[in-house]
Amino acid sequence: MAEGTELADRIAERRAGVGDPRGLVGELRRALVLVPLDDGGLWTASLGGVRWVCAFTDEGALARFAEERGGEGGRAWEFAVVRGARLLDEIVPAMGRPAGVAVNVADPEGSMLFPPVVGIVPDAVAVDAGEPDGGRD
Repeated sequence: MAEGTELADRIAERRAGVGDPRGLVGELRRALVLVPLDDGGLWTASLGGVRWVCAFTDEGALARFAEERGGEGGRAWEFAVVRGARLLDEIVPAMGRPAGVAVNVADPEGSMLFPPVVGIVPDAVAVDAGEPDGGRD
């Protein structure tokens, strides 16, 4: 899945303090990511009052997540292949609560959160939409 590799490269750039944040969001929007399925729905986790859709850039990143889940790496993990734009524009708003996308959460040096803020998710579901400049200074 070559598209996910571009996203992983853009994440590495931002974590190194270089690269364009808007370009990173654009890369997520273009990328096909793997989202594990849990009881028929997308795998999510809650943290800090936000529901995070867990997405992965490739099968290796998904396998590391499975291993972190307490030895569940040996089981077959079902997943959906989803375009990042669909996650941000359709799935996050449909969750009915603050939600974002967490990419490669099992890779401490390669993970990235895309929170529910203006410029990432639709303004109608962004937690900072009512703030001046969308919460940007």
